[in-house]
Amino acid sequence: MATMPNAEACITFDKVTAGYKDFMILNQLSFQARRGAITLLIGPNGAGKSTVLKTLFGLLKPRQGQILLNGDSIGGASQKELLARGIAFVPQGRNLFGQLSVYENLELGGITLGMKTTHERIPEVLEFFPRVKERLHSRAASLSGGEQKQLEIGRALLLRPKVILIDEPSIGLSPMVVLDVFKLLRRLADQGTTVLMVEQNVKSALAYSDDAIALESGRLVLHRPAAEILSDPHMERLFLGGAHTTTQAATAA
Repeated sequence: MATMPNAEACITFDKVTAGYKDFMILNQLSFQARRGAITLLIGPNGAGKSTVLKTLFGLLKPRQGQILLNGDSIGGASQKELLARGIAFVPQGRNLFGQLSVYENLELGGITLGMKTTHERIPEVLEFFPRVKERLHSRAASLSGGEQKQLEIGRALLLRPKVILIDEPSIGLSPMVVLDVFKLLRRLADQGTTVLMVEQNVKSALAYSDDAIALESGRLVLHRPAAEILSDPHMERLFLGGAHTTTQAATAA
């Protein structure tokens, strides 16, 4: 089905086609993500999961279809416009200025807010990340992988986003740090933030998610509550192979 029943949609993809030059990744993709929920995108490599986030954040322009935020069309909007509308994106990998301090990285994260507002918000953001707070004047490159990821999320939180797009937050992190990240996202969602996440540790991510969307070849093949997918052995065989086992079953789905 294209949408969850009785869902209050925050994000809507309506027959969206998008990709790179002549190579389309998303093919007439339609789905909705509920407001104040964590929606997990799952599926084999190349299914289009990261492309959904990039298209939503304006890094790729949809060739066809509509993208809606709370009912308003945002397809083709600039990153500046999307940030102003409350959408923040935490991409894969490390995206910090390694030679600058933690505090300076946070300042850069709030550059669109102005320094006065940024300096007022930094203390409230740091309350989420006590380990990062202790390293405030250290170079970002000297932080552990987990601390760097927390700093990236903290930088996004400066904008007080209504929507967080986060792509593979567990890459390079220990299992304990990954759980800390998932718990933080769960806390933010419980406070009303909409989270759209791509994550290779599918089982762990499902445990903290509300809904799950399975993609294959850029199309929706499944949209169900995360708990149902996590507890259904048939769904596990089809969709939870992931990066740590094999994608063969998912590809065959």
